[in-house]
Amino acid sequence: MDKNYVVTKSNKLITCNYDLSLQEQKIILTLASMVQPNDTEFKEYEFKIKDFIELLGIKDQSKYTELPKITRELKKKVFDIREGTDIIQVSWLGGVRYKTKEGMLILSLDKGLKPYLLQLKELYTSYKLENVLSLKSKYSIRIYEIFKSNLFKKNIEIEIEDLRDMIGANEKTYNLYSNFKSKILIRTQEELNLKTDISFNYEEIKTGRKVTSIKFIIKQNKVSKSEIAVTATGTLKGQQTIEDINNINIVKGIIDNINDDGAMAIFNAANGDIKKIKEKYSIISKFKKVKNLTGAMIDAIKEDWTTQESYKNTFNNFDAREKSPRYQYLEEQILIGHATEKERREFDEMRG
Repeated sequence: MDKNYVVTKSNKLITCNYDLSLQEQKIILTLASMVQPNDTEFKEYEFKIKDFIELLGIKDQSKYTELPKITRELKKKVFDIREGTDIIQVSWLGGVRYKTKEGMLILSLDKGLKPYLLQLKELYTSYKLENVLSLKSKYSIRIYEIFKSNLFKKNIEIEIEDLRDMIGANEKTYNLYSNFKSKILIRTQEELNLKTDISFNYEEIKTGRKVTSIKFIIKQNKVSKSEIAVTATGTLKGQQTIEDINNINIVKGIIDNINDDGAMAIFNAANGDIKKIKEKYSIISKFKKVKNLTGAMIDAIKEDWTTQESYKNTFNNFDAREKSPRYQYLEEQILIGHATEKERREFDEMRG
């Protein structure tokens, strides 16, 4: 389990109505974050039981009997997805196996989720797993996803009844707006602002004297404006397709402090192999100082570095090259796609 993994979900799945506990959501989102962009089938994912207990925050003495109860209840839960005039009933978990002797847990997602998690080409949203793992309320996670999928709109209006249904706030106490506002809305606002990459303000809309809808103003929080939610198809500024933007966001979800051009260059160098990007970054990130992160990542991918020693063996030459203003200029031109053929040849010669 890695908090830097990226969750990518169909917006149809994000906005449908369901009620999962905080722990159940963390299980599903952790599994979703392990799905790779090129996967065509769900895999079985293996975890150490003790790691999963820590993830779910189970601390009482019965923690090793509590976890099977949670997965058993999650296996039972079914929700509806509307496809045109059809209603599809979908489960969350496919397989659950406890290898008690080895202390391992094997989980898989239900195959009914495939259209909403695999091979997504349009109307989907990606975000870093760490944005939701630290949240303490099940409602905060659901509202985060709904708002993240609508971030490109900047503001949305939702009827209170519809919002309650989407996030599973079915308790009678939340029929009273003042309770919904104080116990869910305000608390979620505080949590998202402090712990995630988005924040929001809101305006109450009344019918007569009763608040019936809310207009939410959604903002980026702690990240650059280029990290938008992927929610449509077409071409964006700079001729970047929605698929390009999603690939950039996936890489930026793995690598800290990388710009869009660098992320795209790394993705292309790895031919979209996210596992390879994660492996090479795990090597490079162990060094205290890397002056040219993009260049180092590309070298690591192309030369298939397997250890820190691989980096050390080429570090001196790489460090000398990156001090050259000409090298830096050529690399920048290549990354943004402006290099001439002559400049590309010169750059290749400098790289050796």
